[in-house]
Amino acid sequence: MGSQVNGSERGLRPVRIANCSGGQMEPGWQMRKQASLGPVDFITGDWLAENNLAQEQAAIVAGTGEGFKKNAWEALQLSMDVIAEKKIKVIIDGGGLNPQALAEHCQELSDAKGYGLTCAFVSGDNMVGQVKKTLKSTGALPTTFQDINTKAHKSKAELGFGEDDVLACNAYIGARGIVKGLEAGADIIICGRVADASPVIGAAWWWYGWSDTDFDRLAGAFLAGHLIECSAYASGSNFSGFHRFPLERFIDSGFPIAEINRDGTCVITKHPGTNGMVTEETVKCQLLYEIQGNMYLNSDVTAYLDDAKVEQIATDRVRVSGIRGAPPPPTTKLAIYYKGGFESQNLSNAAGYATRKKYKLYEMQIRARMAEEKLDDKFTVLDFQVVGSDKKNPYRQLECTTYFRIFAQAAAPEPLSALKLLLADETMQHFSGLHWSQDLRTADPKSFYVYYPCIVSQDEIKEAVHILAPAGKDGKITIAQTLECTRPPLYEPIPPRESYNTRNLIDLAALGKTVDMPLGNIALGRSGDKGSNINCGLFVDRPDVYDWFRTFLTIDKMKELIGGDWKEDEYRLERVEFPHIFAVHFVIYGILGRGVSSSTLLDNRGKGFTDYVRTKHIPVPEKFVPYTWVEDDESDLQ
Repeated sequence: MGSQVNGSERGLRPVRIANCSGGQMEPGWQMRKQASLGPVDFITGDWLAENNLAQEQAAIVAGTGEGFKKNAWEALQLSMDVIAEKKIKVIIDGGGLNPQALAEHCQELSDAKGYGLTCAFVSGDNMVGQVKKTLKSTGALPTTFQDINTKAHKSKAELGFGEDDVLACNAYIGARGIVKGLEAGADIIICGRVADASPVIGAAWWWYGWSDTDFDRLAGAFLAGHLIECSAYASGSNFSGFHRFPLERFIDSGFPIAEINRDGTCVITKHPGTNGMVTEETVKCQLLYEIQGNMYLNSDVTAYLDDAKVEQIATDRVRVSGIRGAPPPPTTKLAIYYKGGFESQNLSNAAGYATRKKYKLYEMQIRARMAEEKLDDKFTVLDFQVVGSDKKNPYRQLECTTYFRIFAQAAAPEPLSALKLLLADETMQHFSGLHWSQDLRTADPKSFYVYYPCIVSQDEIKEAVHILAPAGKDGKITIAQTLECTRPPLYEPIPPRESYNTRNLIDLAALGKTVDMPLGNIALGRSGDKGSNINCGLFVDRPDVYDWFRTFLTIDKMKELIGGDWKEDEYRLERVEFPHIFAVHFVIYGILGRGVSSSTLLDNRGKGFTDYVRTKHIPVPEKFVPYTWVEDDESDLQ
């Protein structure tokens, strides 16, 4: 069955939008699967993360890339015949720093194969020229660029980087160019740094002919985009309750599809016969992933999630509603990426007896040699970390093996090379039983990039969509039409972010006796990175359990659960509730340091944070024990 995006069905039934990618490594054949396995009207794909654009610029400089994501181009090459046959429209952000080049490649392929498709690209997000020019001429960022946390306008001295260090600078733009491109007849629209959900918002906006002030509807589409933009995260992957099901269920999970209704509500589903699952729990986990609290910002709309509802209506079909919309903020996020220097990781292992003293001795030996070599002040970061905890009375050696991670950063590669050599010099003076893995390449210096988050006025962005013409007689692709985009007609200043303990306290003592068990026995959840911050959402599955849960899980209790990783003087915690999905949500500000690309944490994207918290033992009322489950049985590993 083919799709009818240009036919009489448009606007008369829910629009079916299938996502095929949630990250830069996503293989191209996932797009073909989404196009082939059932009827869809649109395919969207998200290939960009906060560090990808810096990587693309480095590849351009090295002569190894054109600025767009190679896997996105692979996906289009593998799928364009099906896309053309079924009249599916495609909107992706895989254009990276050079959406024009990828759009031209697509137009060339369509022309060569006789597919008759019209390709387009969106511009306006790339502001690197303005940044470099202003840094050079004034010694500061443009006056309209403000630090996302302090709202300060900073000079080069305050920033710690100059025009020669800047690799990329991109604003997170919305769906306005996408909508104009669809109105002009584009079949494939290539974007750069649009916000992750913008392709889905644009598809639904055009399908129904919404106004740009239909904020409730736009907010619903925004959340639908959020739910499906991370590959199979809504349909079985990264699911904290996976251990309660046959593991085979999660091999090659089908990617999600959003069926968006005219009112902005949606049903999350997937193609029949694919693996994985779409349940209330998988959708709640994704809803709570990488959000900003109860207020979720986009360039076209602000979505308020307080009253979000998630309801299973059939097998692999989950309805999501209750999202309230408001005008977008007058500013949007602006990501500046600059050269941070060089970094390395030196990894060594220890097994069993007296492990902590072994690592203490090793650090003392290394620091003594560094002092002799006058390396003490040559690093911007030098962190000694013990990863793992050895099992007492182990059955096999790996159960009591941990590793020592020396994470180092410096402005130049020489101190890192010197550190590697220093460690080699100490090879035979190590503690009892030290051993390494076969691959020692992590100890070699490699460049890293720093993400500096800013905000910029939306009115400063010059967004446009460019419709390509078929190749001329000379084989060249030209722009047939450029359509400039208006800015949002209405803004609403960002109100102070909410943070509170529950307003519906119950008497915990009145619940009676408790049983000590892992938090994860009664609560599911998910976490992820938001720049230098981690978000963490946890939920239970019954209203009576939720009354206890939200009373118990206070701001101070979360700090206690974070344990030794909490730094009172450096971090800040926000807490809100989502009562209709029985969830409590936290944002831990500052815990990722300078963010994913340069965080010292092993879990530098915060993906494992929720499962760390869920393994902490808490007192659960005995009356709720029948509603708990147990963590996976590891006896089959012995």
